[in-house]
Amino acid sequence: MTGVLLNGRLTLFMTIAAACLALLVAGCTREVIQEVPVEVVVEKEVDPGKLVVYSGRSESLVDNIIQQFAEATGIDVEVRYANTGQLAATLLEEGDNSPADLFFAQEPGGLGAVGAMLETLPADLLQQVPEWARSPQGNWVGISGRARTVVYNTDNLTEADLPDDMSGFTDPAWRDRIGWAPTNASFQTMVTAMRSQWGEERTREWLEGVQANNPKVYPKNTPQVAAAASGEIDVGFVNHYYLFRFLAEEGDDFSARNYHPRAGGPGAMVMVAGAGILTGAENGDNAERFLEFMLSPVAQQYFAGQTFEYPLVEGVNTQRILVALDDIMKPDLTAGDLTDLAGTQALLQETGVLP
Repeated sequence: MTGVLLNGRLTLFMTIAAACLALLVAGCTREVIQEVPVEVVVEKEVDPGKLVVYSGRSESLVDNIIQQFAEATGIDVEVRYANTGQLAATLLEEGDNSPADLFFAQEPGGLGAVGAMLETLPADLLQQVPEWARSPQGNWVGISGRARTVVYNTDNLTEADLPDDMSGFTDPAWRDRIGWAPTNASFQTMVTAMRSQWGEERTREWLEGVQANNPKVYPKNTPQVAAAASGEIDVGFVNHYYLFRFLAEEGDDFSARNYHPRAGGPGAMVMVAGAGILTGAENGDNAERFLEFMLSPVAQQYFAGQTFEYPLVEGVNTQRILVALDDIMKPDLTAGDLTDLAGTQALLQETGVLP
């Protein structure tokens, strides 16, 4: 009996001791937890911000690649589309109050007109393109290359029938057969090239000579190419890539082709579409990211493959149907020779080509 009681007391004692130990451990555990609190780290989503672009390049040509930039970066991109000359005038009027962060121009003249409003770009960005394709002052960079050509109707003409250079179109034999677009920024850049290479007087004579041949006036390049194919005109003065868009849609039976003047000169020039960042831009970092993207292989291949333009960065393939840049008798002109847009517009008005 005594043994039973002893064993029972021992068992009870051990049970109580185990319970006390459990409470003690629990108490210690609670104390440790209280002294070493657990921190929960919550990552906040960073707002990539926005970018305001003034684009003198048409929406049909560049909207897709701009949207690719927006999707890749998450940046909210707001684009204002208009003629390059109009946007340059708007920027000059707005001055420091302009909401624009970046000016994407069709040609160097528009960029030169607002050069004082553009900031100097990083050297490593500028050096991604050839020297001829960037600002001598380093405040804008070329994005894609575009050649001036003569588009002609292949039912009525062959290349052999076309003059060696642009001066031949002042011959009265071309009366009622020419199309041009004097308000177009690229046409005005070609006239600027004439002024740089030929001088003011010879350029004036050319404008007056073509004007005497009663050219048909068009608002831009695309309708000139269509008019040349239909026989409405025999020749038009345009950029090279518009023809290839028609060929891609309508096939090789399309009755127009490009001619790069065999003797070279201003009608065979290669210019660039370029962009610069406005001084004091509210979203300057995003504007620089935009330029870096436009010079990336992805964007350069877009211009080569989708808009039939010449890429400016090495290692990007061009369309096989394009005439190689080295095969064009382009004049020896720099980007700096093509920036006097105001002087060209004044001459166009003096000769009556512009109202």
